[in-house]
Amino acid sequence: MSLKSLPTQEYFTQGHRLCSGCGAGTALRQIFTALDKPPIVVNATCCVEVATTPYPYTNWNVNWIHPAFECTAATAAGVEAGLKALQRKGRIPKTNNPIIALAGDGGTYDIGFQALSGALERGHNFTYICYSNEAYMNTGIQRSSATPKYGWTTTSASGKVVPGKIQFQKDIMKIVVAHEIPYAATGSPAYPMDLIKKVREAIAVEGPAFLLVLATCPRGWRTESELTIEIARQAVLTRYWPLYEVENGKYRITKNIVKKRPVEEYLKYQGKFRHLFRPKRQEELIQEIQNYVDRKWQELVDLEKMAQKNTD
Repeated sequence: MSLKSLPTQEYFTQGHRLCSGCGAGTALRQIFTALDKPPIVVNATCCVEVATTPYPYTNWNVNWIHPAFECTAATAAGVEAGLKALQRKGRIPKTNNPIIALAGDGGTYDIGFQALSGALERGHNFTYICYSNEAYMNTGIQRSSATPKYGWTTTSASGKVVPGKIQFQKDIMKIVVAHEIPYAATGSPAYPMDLIKKVREAIAVEGPAFLLVLATCPRGWRTESELTIEIARQAVLTRYWPLYEVENGKYRITKNIVKKRPVEEYLKYQGKFRHLFRPKRQEELIQEIQNYVDRKWQELVDLEKMAQKNTD
């Protein structure tokens, strides 16, 4: 697959009102570039929904549905079931237009998790995409269960007593994979061809697929907008955001970072971690994050080795 082979049709077009440097906007353009056929998009309340559909305008060039915050997966499941029923009765022709459910981390990790779990368990044929900017950015930068430990938000303030959020983020990928779905993967806008390939694999499987994509947020992360892609790249190179896929339960790392960079190379760009570096460098807290990143990477490596052993 090459850039020249990608479709020229744009489904996520110009004209949205996302912030300058929004990682979600960049990732979505890459994601929808991967599609050969127009999708049906179910888009929960989130930054993307608000910024792409200010009535009476929209930059979506597809059939698009806005459900309640918690109902993204349930609505996508209903669309899939409804289409099957209409096709079975001969009322509409059979097509392979993909159904894409789209939500942020708040609408996936937290508010929409019950609907997501149910839809995955029932085996509905759709692709769920979560862009994670690691907080409820649309409503004022409140913490979510995707917010990393020691990250600042308006509801996990950093001070002398409590240095930001005190819990590590939820491992949503492990939870999703536990549903034994055909395909799940992580992505980053800093590695567009890796992301596009995974989108194509996700929509090709029969049954539910899940994509978790990092979305740098200059407003909520307190970063410079021109550094969005560099920060997303550092997330991968430090192993903070590993790129991998899980196909029928088998793990495979798609970007193997042999020589990792220290996690502080990723943290230092972000104002939400500023308190870890000044006025006094918090060595023990930075090391705790590094230990967490190293442990999660080793878990991933072990899971990949297990998959290879079982294949052999």
